[in-house]
Amino acid sequence: MRYDLVIFDNDGVLVDSEPISNRLLAGYLTELGHPTSYEDSLRDYMGGAMHRVHDLVLERTGRRLPEDFDDVFHGRVFAAFERELEPVPGAVGVLEKLAADGVVYCVASSGSHERIRVGHRKAGLDRWFDDGRIFSSQDVGWGKPAPDLFLHAAGRMGVAPERCAVIEDSPLGVQAAVAAGMDVYGFTAMTPAAKLAGATRLFADMGELADLLAG
Repeated sequence: MRYDLVIFDNDGVLVDSEPISNRLLAGYLTELGHPTSYEDSLRDYMGGAMHRVHDLVLERTGRRLPEDFDDVFHGRVFAAFERELEPVPGAVGVLEKLAADGVVYCVASSGSHERIRVGHRKAGLDRWFDDGRIFSSQDVGWGKPAPDLFLHAAGRMGVAPERCAVIEDSPLGVQAAVAAGMDVYGFTAMTPAAKLAGATRLFADMGELADLLAG
């Protein structure tokens, strides 16, 4: 293994949550008078922290979202997770391989700690991630594309940025990893390869990742 730490994004990389959350986000924003399509949500918000939603809506409309926006949205998302959420195909195999080979890994997500935990429990990934392997934009206060979250995760895991590989599926995440000075593997299952052009490597099948990291 050429890296000392593998940092996974969560949504869309470990758990197949992006279609669920972006569908619900687009619907809720539209309901509040900010017409948003599913495609708009993917383009503008995929990979970002919740403050990005608030910031862009305020910038574009001059109107603030309701104070309970995050709570209502997460309530809808968690309910949908219970009904629909599955692990990304191939994710369990990658985690099994890394664990068997003694490779250190963690997750660094724009989502809240609660969202990460709920998703992992429903998708059956919770056994792979104890509290010491979970990092959220809540920990640093500023989400992707800023490098803060990835640098925080590497620092807490005791690994230099240049010895880290980040697994990402969003343009914001790729930008953050590059800004952090880390190699980044862009997962193109949901995102067109052209939008992840800044990645070190691109791949479309999670089952290929362990071999790519070792190669």
